[in-house]
Amino acid sequence: MSKTNGRKDELTITRLFNAPLVAVWQAWSEPDALKRWWGPKTFTAPASRIDFRVGGSYLNCMRGPDGRDYWSKGVYREIVPMERIVYTDSFADEKGNTVPASHYNMPGSWPIEMTVSVTFDEQNGRTRMTLRHKGVPEGTMRELCETGWNESFDKLEHSVTKTGGLTSIIAEPGKQEIILTRVLDAPRDAVFKAYTDPQFIPRWWGPRRLTTKVLKMDVRPGGRWRIVQRDFSGVEFKFHGVYHDIRPPERLVYTFEFEGMPGHVSLETGTFDELEGGTLLTGKSVFQSVVDRDGMMAGGMAEGVSESMDRLAELLASMKTGKKAA
Repeated sequence: MSKTNGRKDELTITRLFNAPLVAVWQAWSEPDALKRWWGPKTFTAPASRIDFRVGGSYLNCMRGPDGRDYWSKGVYREIVPMERIVYTDSFADEKGNTVPASHYNMPGSWPIEMTVSVTFDEQNGRTRMTLRHKGVPEGTMRELCETGWNESFDKLEHSVTKTGGLTSIIAEPGKQEIILTRVLDAPRDAVFKAYTDPQFIPRWWGPRRLTTKVLKMDVRPGGRWRIVQRDFSGVEFKFHGVYHDIRPPERLVYTFEFEGMPGHVSLETGTFDELEGGTLLTGKSVFQSVVDRDGMMAGGMAEGVSESMDRLAELLASMKTGKKAA
């Protein structure tokens, strides 16, 4: 559902998405999620850099069907989690320098800096979102801007309805760590249980092509865990570790070691932050060296973790409905 209004100096669009609030919020706050919908229907979004905090900045790129790139930048002025985002909006070049609208051959009296506010409200499992874009000139450019936003929101609807969320994985060059985040449409008690109950681990841990069996899972400080996975040909992959800190349902710290490469141990920290209607899961893996970290990434860790998070989301949904996840 869509509703559009416009004051003299402000374009206002309201949409109702058939998706949970946590998924729509993540689509605005995570760069990988934003790239899936940013721009009109014939555009792609090849780049997005987001420092999602008050005072943080963003730099986004839209690529037109003719291959031309259109960059925009801004600063986050207000962030109320799951409720409201306010940020400035300016045309930019690929280096993040502010440029006038004429840089992209856009007519009209565009201000150097505009303001965008987005509010969110969950209604019976759906999300009502209202965007206010202040500073767009009246006339043809207002109409084109309105069309562009609505086509973007059509893509956003498809993205959040289809995926329900997206896993963000950050592995900065030269650092020994990997950080993942995922917003899950489930209370944190359920997410923590999925992480610590051996009956649930085989239903989400690892890629679908592997079968998983829990050999040991003593969830207490000093307790040990051990898991074996098998591929279609019967080849086994074994992993083990020790629990260090357990604070249900907020925090879980343990070591991780692949038995095929003994001596290469990482420290895993999972935090579970409660959101309205969901849980922000943050996982941090700290390796013994940058070489170890880069080796894990080269071995397909990002793909495996993303698939595991998708399976976890499916499991949590099935726990709600009582149906068994695949």
